[in-house]
Amino acid sequence: MWLYDWFFAPFVEYGFMGRALAGSFALAFAAGPLGVFLVLRRMSLMGDAMAHAILPGVAVGFLTAGLSLGAMTIGGMVTGLIVALLAGAVARATPLREDASFAAFYLVSLGLGVLLVSLRGSNMDLIHVLFGTILGLDDASLLLVTICSSITLVVMAVIFRPLVVECLDPGFLRAERGPGSLSHMVFLVLLVMTLVAGFQVLGTLMVVGIMMLPATAARFWARSAGWQMMLAGAIGVFSCYVGLLVSYHANVPASPAIILSAGAVYFLSIFLGPQGGLLQAARRARARHRRLSQMGENN
Repeated sequence: MWLYDWFFAPFVEYGFMGRALAGSFALAFAAGPLGVFLVLRRMSLMGDAMAHAILPGVAVGFLTAGLSLGAMTIGGMVTGLIVALLAGAVARATPLREDASFAAFYLVSLGLGVLLVSLRGSNMDLIHVLFGTILGLDDASLLLVTICSSITLVVMAVIFRPLVVECLDPGFLRAERGPGSLSHMVFLVLLVMTLVAGFQVLGTLMVVGIMMLPATAARFWARSAGWQMMLAGAIGVFSCYVGLLVSYHANVPASPAIILSAGAVYFLSIFLGPQGGLLQAARRARARHRRLSQMGENN
C-alpha cells in the first residue's frame, strides 16, 4: 500500500493534482519536440525570448479583463507573433544577428509586461503570470493546453521533413523553392501557441524549462531528430510526474520542482548519455590511449 500512497494516491484522491498531472503531461508532449528543433537550429535561447515576448499581451489581457483565460491567451498570441515577426525583420534588414534581435525584443517585452501587470495587479497576480498556477488549473485551462498541444503535434508531423531539412541545410530549400520559409513561420506560430498555453501551467518564466531541458537531455541519448523528439516528450512527462510528487510530499512549489526534476535528468544525461556524454568520452579517451600505447610497443 505504501507504493500506492506515495506514487499514485495524490493524483487519484485529489482532483487538483490529477488536473495538474494531465495539464503538465499535455504540455510536455508538445514542448519537448519543439525544443528539439530549437536545439538543432542552435536557437535554444529563442524559446526563452519568446516566452517573455508573450508577457505584454498577457498583461494587456489581464488589465482589460482580469484573470480571463481567453483575453490573456489572445493577447499573448498576438504579441508573441508580432515580436517574432519584428525580430526576424530587423535581423534581415540590418547586420544584427537573429539571436541578438530576439534578445533585445525579449528584454523590452519583459520590462513592459511586468510594468503593465504591476499597474493594476498585486504581487500575487504578477507571480501567477510569471510562475503559473499548475495546482490551480481549471477545466478551461486544461482544455486549452490539451487542444494546443494536440494541434502542435499534428502540424509538426505534417511539416517534419521540411523542418529537418531546414535545420541541416536551409539554403537547399531556398534553392529548390521548397517550403522552407513557410515551415519556419508555421514553426514560430506553433512555438508561440505552445508557450501561451503553457504559461497557464508553469508561467512565462518556467514554461521554457519544460521545453529546453528535456530536448537538450535527449540529445545525449539519441542521434536522429525523430528519436530525440520522442525521448524529449518522455523526459518531459517523467519530469512533470516526479516534480508533482516532490511538490506534494515535500510541500514545495510545483513549477520549480518540475523544472528541477528536468534539470536533474539533464545533468545525468551529461554524464551518462551514450551520445557525447562525459563517461563515454572518458572511455573513448582511455581506449585511444591504449591503442597508442600498443602501437608504440609494437614499434
